[in-house]
Amino acid sequence: MQKLLSERKKRISEFQKIARKREYKYEPTNIPNHVFVQCENCLSALYNKDLEQSHYVCPYCNHHFRINATTRINLTVDEGSFVELFGNVVAKNVLNIKDYDEKLKVANNVSNLNEAILTGRAKIGEIDVAIGVLDSNFMMGSMGSAVGEKITLLIEYAEENKLPLIIFVASGGARMQEGIFSLMQMAKTSGALNHLNKLFISVMTNPTTGGVAASFASLGDINIAEKTSLIGFAGPRVIKQTIKQDLPAGFQTENFQMEKGQIDLIVERKNMKDVLTKLLKLHEVNQDE
Repeated sequence: MQKLLSERKKRISEFQKIARKREYKYEPTNIPNHVFVQCENCLSALYNKDLEQSHYVCPYCNHHFRINATTRINLTVDEGSFVELFGNVVAKNVLNIKDYDEKLKVANNVSNLNEAILTGRAKIGEIDVAIGVLDSNFMMGSMGSAVGEKITLLIEYAEENKLPLIIFVASGGARMQEGIFSLMQMAKTSGALNHLNKLFISVMTNPTTGGVAASFASLGDINIAEKTSLIGFAGPRVIKQTIKQDLPAGFQTENFQMEKGQIDLIVERKNMKDVLTKLLKLHEVNQDE
């Protein structure tokens, strides 16, 4: 028996030596583009199909990816209820800024929209609403004359039809190619909201900055921030150079804004429709009373 065990041990040892010397050839596998996406927060590799099913939220760190206006509409309103309004309002290069027309064409191709906001009428929880969604894929969701006009028309439409108004904000601010015409949209949209006698819910997403954050986005009867959103006016470097003071850590996060009273609620994307439905029903009851 001892001889048998020794022989077996010897053979195993010889096999292991041969196995170690064996050459293994590894060939790279070609993975098609857009199959995996890297989370910009935790750097995890995410399977695109899984990311779609999670509403574009990282399952590891809960980072909320930016989404386009069409996806936002599909996630938020009742299926098949959205009807676009004011789709014929588009930007024009009134100041004859070089390359602006070309940038508008590129933005149109990238976003499949003719402007940085999609406006319309829809139902949320079977309640009629006027809704607008800014799309950061169109020139970073910047507000020019056309965006300001569409928002103003949507506000007036909500007032005329006695509808609650919901606007999802994703914007880098005023559109520099339109100069003073862009800046005037801050006053225009804010002034229009002053005449709105119905509920206005502003939903700030990533990013909400610049002249948009300084105007209609901050004027909601209820201000909601989506989880992991950047909210502020200017960049940290510009603010620090202006006020000559050190800035608190995370001062442009949704949590900091909540602590300081700038927003009323922080809502995860998966819960957004339910939260909006509850708010709409609550105010619907109050109005009936």
